[in-house]
Amino acid sequence: MRVGAIDCGTNSIRLLIAEVQESNGKPALKDLERQMRIVRLGEGVDATGHFAEAALERTFAAAREYAELLASYGVDRLRFGATSATRDAENRDVFITGIEEILGVKPEVISGEEEAALSFAGAVSAVGNGPENTLVVDLGGGSTEFVLGNEDGVAAAVSMNIGCVRLTERYGVSAPVTEEQEASILHDVDRALNEAAQTVDFSRASRLVGVAGTVTTVTAQALGLETYDAERINGTELSVQRVAQAARELAGMNRAERANLGFMHEGRIDVIGTGALIWSSIVRRVSEASGAAVASAVASEFDILDGLALSIAR
Repeated sequence: MRVGAIDCGTNSIRLLIAEVQESNGKPALKDLERQMRIVRLGEGVDATGHFAEAALERTFAAAREYAELLASYGVDRLRFGATSATRDAENRDVFITGIEEILGVKPEVISGEEEAALSFAGAVSAVGNGPENTLVVDLGGGSTEFVLGNEDGVAAAVSMNIGCVRLTERYGVSAPVTEEQEASILHDVDRALNEAAQTVDFSRASRLVGVAGTVTTVTAQALGLETYDAERINGTELSVQRVAQAARELAGMNRAERANLGFMHEGRIDVIGTGALIWSSIVRRVSEASGAAVASAVASEFDILDGLALSIAR
C-alpha cells in the first residue's frame, strides 16, 4: 500500500509519499518522495486572526503541485493535517474548502495534543524508543508541542503558542536580533515553559529530541555544514552549550549572512533567529529541570509528517 501525508503548518507545507512495509512485525515506511514548500500560511494570523488571501493562494499553489505527485505515484490513502495557524484562523473554512477541492480529502484541523502525539511517533521512529522517558519537542512556526513518553506510549503532552513565525511577527524581530527583541522573545518562552511544565514534567525526561526546521537548522549550524545534509543531521546529539552557541550565532547574523549559509532555506532566513533562541531556551530549561540528566539534545529529521503516514499504515 502506498500512503501520502501532508503537514500544513504556519510556515511550511510538506508532503511524504511512502510504501508501507513491515519491520519486526510492525508497519514501517519506505520513502518514495519528500517535498517541502515555504508558503507562510500563518502570515499575519497572530495579529489578525485571519488567513491572508495571498497566503492562501501560495498554499493552494503548493497543494496543486502535490496533487500531481500523489496521482503520479498512485497513492492509496492520504491524510492531511493542518496545525497551529489553521487552529487560530477564524476563516479556516476557506482554507479547508480550497484544499478539499484540490486534493479530494478534507484537511484535519489537528489539536495541539494530537499534534504532539503524532510528532512523538514520527520522531522516535527515526531515533529509537525504549524504556527511558523521551521528551519530544516539535518547534513549529506557530506553536511548539511537548510530549513525554516511552515504549509504553505517551505519558503527557501539551501544545503552547510559541513558534518562530508567531514571535517574529509579534515583536517585529530583525536580523540580527536586538537585545530588546531577545528579551521579549525569552519572556514569552519562559512564561510558556512555566505553563507547559504544569502538564509535562520536564524533570522526568532522560532524553530530549527536537524536530522540525528550526531544530535541524540550528544543528546544521553547530555541525558547520556547507549544504543541508539530512543524513548527518538526523540523530546528531549536541550538548546544551553547543546548542546555545549555534543559536547565538544565528540570532546575531544579518539577513545576508544567513542567506549565505549553504544549508539555510530561504523561507527560514527571517525567522531562524527567533526560532534558534526558542530552541536554546527550551534545551536549557529541560536540562535544568532534569538535574542535568539531560545534558544534550538529539535532532530528528522525522516528525509529525511521518506520524501522519504511520497512523495510516497502522
